[in-house]
Amino acid sequence: METHLILVGLLSLCSLSLSQVCNTQLLENVDFPGTDIKFEYSPDVDHCQQLCTQHPSCLFFTFIRPDWTGDLRHFYCYLKTTASGNVAVQKPLEGVTSGFSLKACTPELQPCLPKVYPDVDFLGADYTALFTADHEECQRACTQDPGCQFFTFVHEDFGTETIRFKCHLKYSPSIPAPPTVRRETGVVSGFSQNVHLPQQSTTVFLTACEGKLFPSISVPQSNLKTLPGVSPDHCRALCSDHPACTFFTFDSNEFKCHLKNNKDKMETIAKEGSTTGFPERFCQLDENWLKVAHDGVTLHGSDIRFELVDDADSCQRKCTEDPLCQFYNYLTEAFSDRDFWRRCFFKRTITMPAPLKITKLEKVTSGFQLRSCV
Repeated sequence: METHLILVGLLSLCSLSLSQVCNTQLLENVDFPGTDIKFEYSPDVDHCQQLCTQHPSCLFFTFIRPDWTGDLRHFYCYLKTTASGNVAVQKPLEGVTSGFSLKACTPELQPCLPKVYPDVDFLGADYTALFTADHEECQRACTQDPGCQFFTFVHEDFGTETIRFKCHLKYSPSIPAPPTVRRETGVVSGFSQNVHLPQQSTTVFLTACEGKLFPSISVPQSNLKTLPGVSPDHCRALCSDHPACTFFTFDSNEFKCHLKNNKDKMETIAKEGSTTGFPERFCQLDENWLKVAHDGVTLHGSDIRFELVDDADSCQRKCTEDPLCQFYNYLTEAFSDRDFWRRCFFKRTITMPAPLKITKLEKVTSGFQLRSCV
């Protein structure tokens, strides 16, 4: 872990200390220029504010609304931060709305997103489609499918006749995956025991999953997506979360979780350091992997803040008690730089529904699942 993280951690603490006041104000036609972390797509300012709240270092944001006329950007959500924790500059600007993270407001981390958006297309992230009578039925289909996070429905007067009434169900991850996983002496890492695990079935009575793993077995083909993974059980949770994942291979040498999609066959080879398995569906998801501490493994990046604690167990307990924390690193006295000893780094990623891209498109309606609204 690089020495400059000392400064990052101190700045993170400083930012939080100066940003503890809950501020729900939205500033219409006001821009917070500069200090961008990144941009995501959002259909409205409320969704943008929730993205900022879930991002580990976002303190405020500027959203480019659909009525923006400055250029072709629409639905852009710019996530922002400063070392001081305060907005550096505010400027009047038509077509944008700015606001603040809700981290200090006891936020709802599985937010209810009930709005629908006429003439707005959530592009990409499709995993299946069906035909429905209207967008309300499409939203019900999305809500009842555990893998669906959002949808786009094509209306009966859409230009292309063959896709009228088509309901596109779409996915985004709801299980945290650290940006980078690697070996590092003197680091103990793990997950909050309060990580939200999606319900995989609407069946009331679910038996416990009896997950089967195949050590030293790899599936070299049928790749769907590759994510950083901490363990075979974490990889299984990531596969279970993705509706198109039919099996997975975890590479313990590179900490890579290879999600696979092939409904016809599974061709395996023997390979040391690999573990293959199946998703857990139609049963109660195994939560034991959340309790495991990984000695000598670092979950790099996505820091919210750090505290000084006495041991790795205390670090996991503190992470579990913090509603924003999803995973952690604890630096022991075996770590190379003694200035970092006893530091417990709290971390998280965005796990709320987040479309890959949003554009204007007439005669379609998009929206989100309503499972979080129950």
